[in-house]
Amino acid sequence: MMVADASLFERLGFPELRSWLAGQTQSEPGRLLAQQLGLLEDQAAVEQALTEVDEALALLQADKSPGLGGCCDLAPVLAACQAPGSLAAAVELRPVLQSLLTLAVCRNWFKGRKEAPCLALVADGLVPLPELQRRLQNTIGERGELLDNASPKLAELRYEGRQTRDRVKQQLERLLTDERLAACFQERLVTVRNGRYVVPVKSDYRGRLKGFVQDESASGQTLYVEPAQILDGNNRLQHLLREEQREERRILLQLADLLRRDRALLLSNQQLLAQIDLRFAAARLSRSYRGCRPELVSSPLIELRQVRHPLLMIRAGQFDIAAAVPIDLLIGENDQVLVVSGPNTGGKSVALKTLGLMLLMLRAGLHLPCRSDSRIHLYRQVFVDIGDEQSIADSLSTFSGHLLRIRTILERADADTLVLLDEAGSGTDPAEGAALIQAVIQALCAKGATILLTTHLGQLKQFAHVSAGMTNAAVEFDPDTLEPTYGLHYGLPGVSSALATARRLGLPPQVVERAQAFLGDQHDQNQILIELGRQRQELDRELAAARQLTSAAAASQQLRKRQLQELKESKSKVLARAGRQAEELISATQERLKQLRRRQADASSPGHSAAAREELAAARQAFAAFAPKTRQKTVVPKDLQVGELVRIVALGAEARVERISGGQVDLQVAGKRMRQPLTAVEQFAPRRFIASRPASTMLVRPAVVEQLAPRLKLIGERVEDALALLDRYLNDALLAHLQQVEIIHGAGSGTLRRAVRDYLATMPAVTAFYAAPQEQGGDNVTVVELGGR
Repeated sequence: MMVADASLFERLGFPELRSWLAGQTQSEPGRLLAQQLGLLEDQAAVEQALTEVDEALALLQADKSPGLGGCCDLAPVLAACQAPGSLAAAVELRPVLQSLLTLAVCRNWFKGRKEAPCLALVADGLVPLPELQRRLQNTIGERGELLDNASPKLAELRYEGRQTRDRVKQQLERLLTDERLAACFQERLVTVRNGRYVVPVKSDYRGRLKGFVQDESASGQTLYVEPAQILDGNNRLQHLLREEQREERRILLQLADLLRRDRALLLSNQQLLAQIDLRFAAARLSRSYRGCRPELVSSPLIELRQVRHPLLMIRAGQFDIAAAVPIDLLIGENDQVLVVSGPNTGGKSVALKTLGLMLLMLRAGLHLPCRSDSRIHLYRQVFVDIGDEQSIADSLSTFSGHLLRIRTILERADADTLVLLDEAGSGTDPAEGAALIQAVIQALCAKGATILLTTHLGQLKQFAHVSAGMTNAAVEFDPDTLEPTYGLHYGLPGVSSALATARRLGLPPQVVERAQAFLGDQHDQNQILIELGRQRQELDRELAAARQLTSAAAASQQLRKRQLQELKESKSKVLARAGRQAEELISATQERLKQLRRRQADASSPGHSAAAREELAAARQAFAAFAPKTRQKTVVPKDLQVGELVRIVALGAEARVERISGGQVDLQVAGKRMRQPLTAVEQFAPRRFIASRPASTMLVRPAVVEQLAPRLKLIGERVEDALALLDRYLNDALLAHLQQVEIIHGAGSGTLRRAVRDYLATMPAVTAFYAAPQEQGGDNVTVVELGGR
């Protein structure tokens, strides 16, 4: 069990967080459990609770959740029925029935929920009480009344009572409509006095109507008379009413006996339903502040990244992520002490309270508003020294209050303890206060405790800088305005900037300048720290930008690899499908040839034979289209001569031989010179030379534009026209020595994009092609990489 000071919850704001959690519950038991939320006993219990919250959050994100609003707090009614012979009113039993119905719905809802095994296991612990549920359903109505069919006798008594009541009312109504007695009645109304039906009679006419006076008005002018003719009817009604009450009591006593018998199970079921409600409330709260489950580690370690104080996010009655600045709270395995310093109102105490509250939330089974790669150790003890503990009654100064708490911490701290000290060493002479805190830190470190403290004292900052196992952290501030920005920077002490704060709050300039003069060398040191902070922020910004570029490049590379793999897979599927179709067609054609040969052999007439030969020739021609084509082997040109015309295989263009050097040949094509291996060209048959044809027809390719655009736009072109443009553009790009070009084909129906990429797959000079990055057009643009063969 975690050990914490009695006032720790209040100092860290845990009660307010519990109130927000209670507001997310659906049932009264869940709300009570949230309001009383405490710390779990051990790490196993914490892990179990966090797992249940994980499952609840996943269900909520999938818009799935059990209805728990019918679960009621049964403690009052169970207490009323606890003693033998005691009972509860029918209206008090209605919540018991509602809870049993909710139990059944919840238990069935979780059956087979493989995505939430831990919560399903909790729901499986719910014990149905079919006998009690059946009795309550047959006995208690929706408004909390006893139903007529609660027992046969009750139904009979109520039926007879209704019949008797109707007869009495009919008799009275006949009296009221009797014209001979019209003057006697104050008003023609049937009413009840002392449980008996009566009529209002004027006091002056009391002798005209025989009966018994049950009551009279305050003025004495009206008497409420029970006529003699309905006396027996009223007596019968009173008798039936007493019998009904006795029967109702007998039924309620039976139900109370059942409640006493099932009391333990009712309370256990209520606790389990409240637990499920609490987990879903924790999941809703986590969704509000974008919480997650950090990794729990066994060694003393704190790595809470981009953590926010949840209560600082609250704006206008709801959570707003942007309202709180995220910070990194880091105390590594090799460190024991983190000293946070910086400007006044800069967020030092918030950082300290955030760490304390995060540990309490984790110990209570709640998600933390931090990054998912965070890690933290579940400390067994947490001690906090925050705030002003001045007590006039006990003759304690603020400093004395701090010392009393520190004494308790020193007595109880061990290696599994987290100590939070706010404004350590304040309240007395700075030199003495700093020296005392240095000694306290060394004593706590000797016990293995982990410490986070905030301070303005330069001596403590220096102590952290030169001591092993201690780290300085500075609260971020704007170096131009010196106003805090509330983040944390590690490795440098913070600047208190009291003078800047005084200037910002409007103290007279001459006072601030005089204080700066008194400060002397210390002011220069602060300026150095400010400049270091400025440089650190610039380096951090540059590092963040570099990381973003690296991440974008890695993502682009992964996209290219994925697209190339998809292209290979698609190409393989297309080839396989085409192969299967070709085999089927070839097989069918061969079978057709066989049939034609048999028919030709059996043919007797010359006309029939001629027709069969024609059909056979047609089948052979169809079969020839699917026969494999042999690829012509490249022949290395021999006896190549200067001035000879050759064909560049990759370009399909004519070129003139300018010079031959070993296995390379210099060519002139379209007014440009290029070098190719001999294997890249082929000779014409018969061989052709420049002197054998007019100069105007020497080359078939037009000159390439000097500055060829690195992209070709095909949007709006028909497929045939687009492929012709693409072929001409790629040849020009190869002649212009472009290594990479872009083909803009747009999205549309995808027909043009597929045609372009299918064509590119057949081009020997295309080494790779893929969709452009998303910010450059994505799948609307194909990037083509070129290389000679």
